[in-house]
Amino acid sequence: MKILVANLGSTSFKYRLFEMGEGEEDLLAEGGYERVGDYGKVIRDALSTMEESGAIGSQEEIEVVGFKTVLGRNLSGCVEAGDEVLEALEGFAEVAPAHNPAYAAGIRQFSEILPGARRVALFETAFYQWVSEAGRRYAVPKGWHEAGIQRHGFHGASHKFVAERSAELLGRRDVAQGVQRLYQDGPVETERPLRVISCHLGGSSSVTGIRSGVAIGTSMGFSPQSGLPQNNRVGDLDSGVIPYVMKSLGLSVEEIERQLTKESGLLGVSGAGNDLRDVRAAATGGDADAKLALELLIHETRRWASSFLFELGGLDGFVFTAGIGENHPWLREAVCAGLEEFGLVLDHAKNEGCRGEEGEISAESSKVKVFVIPANEELVLAREVYRKVSVLN
Repeated sequence: MKILVANLGSTSFKYRLFEMGEGEEDLLAEGGYERVGDYGKVIRDALSTMEESGAIGSQEEIEVVGFKTVLGRNLSGCVEAGDEVLEALEGFAEVAPAHNPAYAAGIRQFSEILPGARRVALFETAFYQWVSEAGRRYAVPKGWHEAGIQRHGFHGASHKFVAERSAELLGRRDVAQGVQRLYQDGPVETERPLRVISCHLGGSSSVTGIRSGVAIGTSMGFSPQSGLPQNNRVGDLDSGVIPYVMKSLGLSVEEIERQLTKESGLLGVSGAGNDLRDVRAAATGGDADAKLALELLIHETRRWASSFLFELGGLDGFVFTAGIGENHPWLREAVCAGLEEFGLVLDHAKNEGCRGEEGEISAESSKVKVFVIPANEELVLAREVYRKVSVLN
């Protein structure tokens, strides 16, 4: 089955074409476009490029188009991308302005350009649909809650992949198989729990607690704005800051939002940039603000990771994933520092030698196994779409 994975941003379009089947996961083609003004034009161009390269004999060979949608109002999961999905995306367009309008436009374009292909959306919030009500609820008036104000969670595809792969690495095939069927069958009871904390650390970061392959909570909340400090987004912030800043600095709500989403996070604290490599270079050179930005990211990662320990009742695996988590041993060591009393001990040599590849980085004596598991969200999406369509067929 040929599945085209479409990743759309406000001005970008990236794609990967997979051949999926039982025991088959082949990447046939990939590409992308920046500064997109007309999604229909770049989609047609991408399809022509795939034909010319021989990845497909004709456009009709593409059976399914999968969309890594971010957030929908009153809708989550892995679902067919019809009118219900479009309404859900548009209902939360202001919450995810860089992605929701783009995905709505892309779904409409694909319905016209590839009318014979099935369209399936996997929401980033899908992995969190079994979090307890207390874990999702904000202490806001009931009317706010009914309007959709709750913890949604993001990076779901990444954390779900970690849930499955970490279970395999920890010898829990029963849990891994349950994760594979999660969106079709829901959570599966296991004889004994498997307790994992997943740290997705990149330009956008989040920490998720996972019990037996199912999320129990995550650092991100109503929008991707929350949780850990991001590359240029603030992360968690007391709501009382907004009216205070309006009065004391004379800023409008629009300007406050712009600064919190464009000029905050690592960029705002360090002043050195929003790329962790630039921030660390400045910190190494003696820049106090850059050093503080790194300390803040580490502090918040540890704070959120520790917040899940009580509910998990212990820990079997601790995982780093995404660009920062996969490629920066110094940061992994800082996050795990001083946890020997909790049974978590890094192997310094293993940690230093693991960059951008899968590996166990904990010491032989460590009761908690620590892993680096590279993220591949497009493959995760292709797998989930294949499983969804297989059930529908």
